[in-house]
Amino acid sequence: MNQPHSGTKSIFISGGATGIGKETAKRMLERGWIVGCYDIVDVEWGDEVDATHVPGTLITGHLDVRKWESWQAALADFTSHTGGTLNGFFNNAGVIVDGKLADQDPERIQWLVDVNAVGATFGAKACHPYLKRTKGAVMVSMCSASAIFGQPDVSTYSASKFYIKGLTEALALEWAQDKIRVHDLMPLWAKSKISEVNARSINTLGVNLIPDDIAAVAERVLTTTNLYSKKKMHHTVSKTDTVFKTLADFSPDMLKRYINKFLVG
Repeated sequence: MNQPHSGTKSIFISGGATGIGKETAKRMLERGWIVGCYDIVDVEWGDEVDATHVPGTLITGHLDVRKWESWQAALADFTSHTGGTLNGFFNNAGVIVDGKLADQDPERIQWLVDVNAVGATFGAKACHPYLKRTKGAVMVSMCSASAIFGQPDVSTYSASKFYIKGLTEALALEWAQDKIRVHDLMPLWAKSKISEVNARSINTLGVNLIPDDIAAVAERVLTTTNLYSKKKMHHTVSKTDTVFKTLADFSPDMLKRYINKFLVG
């Protein structure tokens, strides 16, 4: 494992043990960044990094995104390896609950909101002072195409992603004075634990992305020098979710509801 050195760019990734977080981490390691992968479960893929001799440095640790103190401890630990700075934050950790709202377990609803909404907000707040002191810093949050129009069968998950969309838009303005770029990613379903649920949109649209497809867009947003990409807040991944978002952006609510009902059945 390489040792971090002064001047190397750094990124903190929540939910970095598997899936999109893991694949994004690998891409940033290949760029030579110091990558912090923190999760509530152990990050066990470090040996894969050692075997490939990537130029970056992997730092792992524990993070329960629901707890403010856990965020503080994780950021303090990671930035002790970066000189106290942070170039990027991938606000990635998330969970899902499926089924009709009337049938969802109240404790599972609370768990989802605590992880997806409270956890993401704690992450932004905890990372802000480190991002603020780093020139050209970026935060990218994991949103979803389910924030284009509310999705039945995964209503609480979909609503939590609308929260991420709103948080992105608010912080893009709030943090502009600190020169921190703020974005989110809005893909359709990818082959991961999140898509292992019973949702009509999965049955009708399928699961056509893999985690690395989304990681590729995350990498591009984190490192872009393109002015338009820097100003664009919401980033889609595939042609399909791009079409859906474009239609939603320019359609009245009645038409959006009809299109969504037609697509998901």
